[in-house]
Amino acid sequence: MASRFDSVKALVFDVFGTVVDWREGIARDAAVFLARHGRGDIDPRGFADAWRRRYQPAMEQVRSGRRPFTRLDVLHRENLEAVLMDYGLSPGSMSGEELDEFNRAWHRLDPWPEAVAGLTRLKRKFIIAPLSNGNIALMLNMAKRAGIPWDGILGSEVAQAFKPQPEAYLRTAEVLGIQPAELCLVAAHNNDLAAAKQCGLATAFVPRPTEHGPNQTTDLEPTGSWNVVAKDFQDLAHKLGC
Repeated sequence: MASRFDSVKALVFDVFGTVVDWREGIARDAAVFLARHGRGDIDPRGFADAWRRRYQPAMEQVRSGRRPFTRLDVLHRENLEAVLMDYGLSPGSMSGEELDEFNRAWHRLDPWPEAVAGLTRLKRKFIIAPLSNGNIALMLNMAKRAGIPWDGILGSEVAQAFKPQPEAYLRTAEVLGIQPAELCLVAAHNNDLAAAKQCGLATAFVPRPTEHGPNQTTDLEPTGSWNVVAKDFQDLAHKLGC
């Protein structure tokens, strides 16, 4: 492990699920929104899950070339309207300002309990930045609110691509002025790490076993030969000598 990391200069992080707990954050805002519209009967965590389920299909429209590159804020907003309709709510009866504010719930997600302290340790030795499908404004607002100590804010506009497209990883290395082998992706998702490894990046797996709630069945264990496996960011910092 140590020898592979001798050449690593920067750690980049998947954000939704790896750095922040998207499910609880979205559910918190959903509970307030739904109660305001007389739909306290809707499970806010179920609503969060339904909104998130539209995430990959929306990005696939861009990845496949069927749609030009579109920021995630825009995709989230479109998906919000679709989910509201799925639950029998009419987005047309709501103001655009209210929907925009609810959509910015993705900007207000809280980090996992040890994440900020672990990132602060890792920052002593490595450049740290997000490698997320989120756009720059989303990443910036999230970091500012939550105190996430990134060295730089990268978003999907930098790569003009969504993971797991190779460009998302390779253009990030290029922007940082380093070789792919000098870049390590840290993620809680095995498929993200597999795509990064294919591009020549180092890989670090940190499981988040409650990302999808208490009955999560995916990404509980590493499924590839990643360069390092850690139980959380503090453990990762320890294993990388930070």
